[in-house]
Amino acid sequence: MPQTFAVTQAVELAVVERSGFVESRHAGSAIVLAPDGTVVRELGEPGALILPRSSLKPLQALACLTANAPLEGEQLAISTASHAGTDRHVAVVRDILATAGLGEEALGCPAAWPFDQATRDEMVRDHAEPARIRMTCSGKHAAMLLTCVVNGWDTATYLETSHPLQAHIRDVVERLSGERAAATAIDGCGAPVYAMTLAGLARAVSRVGTSSASSPFALHRHAGSLVRAVREHPWAIDGSGRADTVVIERLGVFAKFGAEGIMIMVAPDGTTVALKILDGSGRAATAVALRLLENVGALSSAEVADALALLPLSVQGGGRDVGTIRPTV
Repeated sequence: MPQTFAVTQAVELAVVERSGFVESRHAGSAIVLAPDGTVVRELGEPGALILPRSSLKPLQALACLTANAPLEGEQLAISTASHAGTDRHVAVVRDILATAGLGEEALGCPAAWPFDQATRDEMVRDHAEPARIRMTCSGKHAAMLLTCVVNGWDTATYLETSHPLQAHIRDVVERLSGERAAATAIDGCGAPVYAMTLAGLARAVSRVGTSSASSPFALHRHAGSLVRAVREHPWAIDGSGRADTVVIERLGVFAKFGAEGIMIMVAPDGTTVALKILDGSGRAATAVALRLLENVGALSSAEVADALALLPLSVQGGGRDVGTIRPTV
């Protein structure tokens, strides 16, 4: 059975401190690539397989672009998002579906409550129900549906691994990662997700993050447009006050978390980090990625400290701060 790295192959990446006592430790693997793609640092076992989960979304969105999906600006940013499900996010997803001539019922993702608490509270007061369009991955699904319509592909079966869309996505993923997919799994939203090494994910993201929107090569030109859209519309990829949006706004990085402790991040100079926290918790992932970029000089200590202060890293006790979640790399 394909599987990720073992506990004995992991290294400590962060600790949780409570009142001066180290209460918990997060172990995992990580890899840092220079702007030219060479390995700068490895921790744990980055050659082991992982499921990238939502950190695969930039590659899925890029595949939609290369299959002629007419996406740009906010629509392109939300195509690679794990969004908070606010009314503003939903409006952009509806616009993509309208371009495709489809309704919300075409979305193959499950119905869900929004991550945004204020939006959820308002829905509860209005006696609303969980909805597919509120699901954090609805932007990706809308982009996939639009791609199908543009190409004349069946929309009812767009999530099947044998569908032309998914075959195209897999091809783009394998080209950018430089690896054949070691296994195919079904992500939480119902879309296929492909097993690859953490190093392969880093290579793919590095190639995307260092591409130019003015490149003479279509794949890199589309990748550059994707990164630019995310940096210009950071609210769309996550949500106000949420980790990916915060670090994109404050530091100009390209960041995308994934479930089960996955994080990818590309600094403005092209330095790239990919990491997996083995226990599946993502609470320290953003902080660890930022610290790794700081350690190799891709981000300054001052700007990293500024961003970390805005992340939910405090440990509470009796209604006040009594500790912190702290990277140890």
